[in-house]
Amino acid sequence: MKTLKFKLYQHKRNRHLKRTINAAGVIYNHCIALHKRYYRMWNKHLSCAKLQAHVAKLRKRDPFWQLVGSQAVQDICQRIDKAYKLFFKHHGKGVRPPGFKKVRRYKSFTLKQAGYKFLGGNRVKIGERVYQYWNSREIEGKVKTLTIKRTPLGELFMVVVVDSGEEFESDATPRKIAGFDFGLKTFLTCSEGFKIESPLFFRQSLKAIQKASRNHSRKQKGSRGREKARKNLVRRYEDITNRRQDWFWKLAHTLTDQFDVLVFETLNLKAMQRLWGRKVSDLAFREFLSILESVAKKKGKWVTYIDRWFPSSKTCSGCGHILESLDLSVRRWRCPACQSVNDRDENAAVNIKQVGVSTWGVGDVSQALPAISA
Repeated sequence: MKTLKFKLYQHKRNRHLKRTINAAGVIYNHCIALHKRYYRMWNKHLSCAKLQAHVAKLRKRDPFWQLVGSQAVQDICQRIDKAYKLFFKHHGKGVRPPGFKKVRRYKSFTLKQAGYKFLGGNRVKIGERVYQYWNSREIEGKVKTLTIKRTPLGELFMVVVVDSGEEFESDATPRKIAGFDFGLKTFLTCSEGFKIESPLFFRQSLKAIQKASRNHSRKQKGSRGREKARKNLVRRYEDITNRRQDWFWKLAHTLTDQFDVLVFETLNLKAMQRLWGRKVSDLAFREFLSILESVAKKKGKWVTYIDRWFPSSKTCSGCGHILESLDLSVRRWRCPACQSVNDRDENAAVNIKQVGVSTWGVGDVSQALPAISA
């Protein structure tokens, strides 16, 4: 499966798509209200089939609801049903049920088998209207779903999920394996002896964000000036997101070109965010791993993880001695067994690599070790 994203041309006919997204938001909120009312009355979860049948009847009576295609309505019901099932399954772990959303902030609607048709070139027919988009790449394969998304700036994007049928084969034995330790001071420390510093894009733009935010809060609510200030603030945030993603994609390609297997430690990023807040969000490590996994899959490389409870920082990479405790403020420590001096991050990266190598089995390890030592 591939996900392709295209920007729609700005045109007055796009107002119809924005009204459709608003209608989808109204339907979504109505379904949430039905779920809450049904649970209060019967103390049971409303099934997806009953919800779809009920909404289908209501949709026939309301012309505004009919802006949203029947398949898009079914998708809304299915997403709500999935969210409630996750809530009932994991509510003890802090998972919350789906809630109401402001219609003007509702983002998208999804079409599956019907409701759209690609006309060739850069034109697509959605409903009864034809739209143009920036055809940055060819759509190859069978289109599974088409989603229209609205950004906070009011721009429209078309997200197409394609079954390309491509299968990327990986080599039977990896040639080079590397371990990586994620840190707050250094974004990634590699077992091969180099470090990667994060540009910290949010911190770079913090003063501009604060200035734009103050300007927005000073404007009168409902005025044109406030809307203009809101869009300026949104542009600041989008600029940070775009620069960060561009850096992530380039870094992912660099690492996958250099190594065949990349080993990371599984981290509890939510707990880290509660402790260190904005710094962890600015590093966006989970987003980077998602991009890295996508790039590695296309190139036939591997991204693997070791257990989060493995004491990578407290274990001496030279002799294997494990310290009883190691304070976070200690960046270098001497091993009491072999007297070697270990850098905290570099030592952890080497240990992560060694554990990663061992997970590939005896045959793979014998193939990988000579390349690593070289």
